Amino acid sequence: MLNGDNYDSRDPELIAMYHHARKLLKTFNNLDSEAIAQREQLLSVLFKHKGTNVWVEAPFFCDYGKNISIGENTFVNTNCMFIDNNKITIGKNGLIAPYVQIYTAGHPLKASERIIQEKNRSRYLTTTKPVTIGDNVWIGGNSIIFPGVVIGDNVTIGAGSVVTKDIPSDVLAFGNPCAIKKEL
Repeated sequence: MLNGDNYDSRDPELIAMYHHARKLLKTFNNLDSEAIAQREQLLSVLFKHKGTNVWVEAPFFCDYGKNISIGENTFVNTNCMFIDNNKITIGKNGLIAPYVQIYTAGHPLKASERIIQEKNRSRYLTTTKPVTIGDNVWIGGNSIIFPGVVIGDNVTIGAGSVVTKDIPSDVLAFGNPCAIKKEL
């Protein structure tokens, strides 16, 4: 999966990881906002790496959690969805606005390559590419980051953007598809 090869997302090992993450997320998303120590502990178990002073607003959603690394002082606002079938790396001092979606998973375009018919069920093949977001990045609300995208340092992505390609450091970019509008 992490190599980007086709895989079955219903593999028993992945399903076990999924259920583990769902239990942690259910507890996290239902905690009182003042239960800071419990929230910190749950995120430390859920994520591969969580820097100091990371704040994640509930509700938060992800597939596995184990493929997510977030640098120090980063703020993730409410209702974000991180599809972490591959590595999602977010640098330090980030601002991730509400409803941001980060996808690492995709599927073969041709149905004949995507769907494997078996006797009693269909299986769906998935592929993945990591997403990397640099330091000091602000991702505006309702933005979508596609698999394989690298966003440099000191970037602002405007709200509602669909980021399909890499964005270099020190720029303002927005739109659908997301494009560089100005150097910062």
